[in-house]
Amino acid sequence: MSFADIGETAYVPGRARVFEHGWQSWSPTGAYRLDETPPRPADETIQILCYRPGTPVPDGVFQGEGLLAVEPGDGSVELWSAPGPHEVPSIRAREEGGRLVISADGPVRHHRAEGGLGAALRSWADGLAERRTFPAVPPMWCTWYGYWDKVTEADVVENLELATRHALPADMFLVDDGYEAGIGDWLDPRPGFGSLPRAVDAILATGRRAGVWTAPFLVGHDSRLYHEHPEWLVGGAYAGRMWNQDLAVLDVTHPGAAEHLTGVFRAFAALGITHFKLDYLYAGALPGRRHDDLDPIAAYRRGLELVRRGAGEGATLHGCGAPMLPSIGLVDIMRVSPDIAPTLHPRSGDISQPSQLGARLTGAAREFLHARWWVNDPDCLIVRPEVEARAEWAAHIEAGGGLRGSSDPIAALDAWGLETTRRLLVPTATEPS
Repeated sequence: MSFADIGETAYVPGRARVFEHGWQSWSPTGAYRLDETPPRPADETIQILCYRPGTPVPDGVFQGEGLLAVEPGDGSVELWSAPGPHEVPSIRAREEGGRLVISADGPVRHHRAEGGLGAALRSWADGLAERRTFPAVPPMWCTWYGYWDKVTEADVVENLELATRHALPADMFLVDDGYEAGIGDWLDPRPGFGSLPRAVDAILATGRRAGVWTAPFLVGHDSRLYHEHPEWLVGGAYAGRMWNQDLAVLDVTHPGAAEHLTGVFRAFAALGITHFKLDYLYAGALPGRRHDDLDPIAAYRRGLELVRRGAGEGATLHGCGAPMLPSIGLVDIMRVSPDIAPTLHPRSGDISQPSQLGARLTGAAREFLHARWWVNDPDCLIVRPEVEARAEWAAHIEAGGGLRGSSDPIAALDAWGLETTRRLLVPTATEPS
């Protein structure tokens, strides 16, 4: 759709700010002065992976996905936002003749508020949320930031033993990327991992809950699924390149693909897994030719409903890399920032990429969503000695009410790291900020 002007507002020079809300978990989010340039993708691949594909931002323009707010500098706040989770326009602001002109490529609602940006965002989120209660979520331990995609069953067992020995109160152990044979081949084991059923049994034997990672809407070109079922793929959809391969998208509107997707999560649930980290979810909302004539957001929401059907009503669905507004009401936990990394700054300079700086900035800007739309996930605590600015990262985690999860190899923690991890692994706050 093309952009149409929908409003304008005056502003106080030198005092005005514009708040951009990013499309998905990893998209930068924050408030910027009019003379600042907000974060933009470093290249076309990152535009697909971490921003909203198809809506690059012109120079000199601010853009929010489903939400853009303006602080004119007089104490008021003007918000333009999507009417709900089913249709999410891009909303722009440009300076023209001493005023900010607002445009959008779809229907928006306009709100005016007093009391500052934080209060306005909290009120807006309350109004858009489906009424739910969010019980406290216990802390977890995750394999990813210690073992990456080379994790083994033995690593899981070793850290179970160390967590017990050091009294680390991780109620759930999450087996992240690296157990599977390929992206899309979730039930096939990676040679060298060992046995996922045995790892899950070991977790459950300690009285903990078990979790597993998938990217349910991605199909890697190297996968068995890609070659055996090309009819299950969204025509013309390109989800970027990761894991040294191009990525296709599962068409959840195809009956065979839908049955397959539900069956994968039913099989995981049969192992005793109750926590499902669903990553790279942006892929499910990419445009393309589908079996059913659904728009991308409707197809995305159907996909999450199929995952829930397979995982079970009592399962915990944990979104990541996920379109934010389209996920309302469908996930229990949501990553609200880019990935953390052992380094303070991202390699490319693009704060959508893994770094402590990007995770802190966007995570803090989205704290207002916690216990309103879902339980926030600010990403994992990593505090082993080689992590840059580890005290600052621990302070960021401690300041928020969201999910607490450790992802260090426990054997790599020094005395400060162990004490900090033990202290911060507490259940989530049940009330919004």
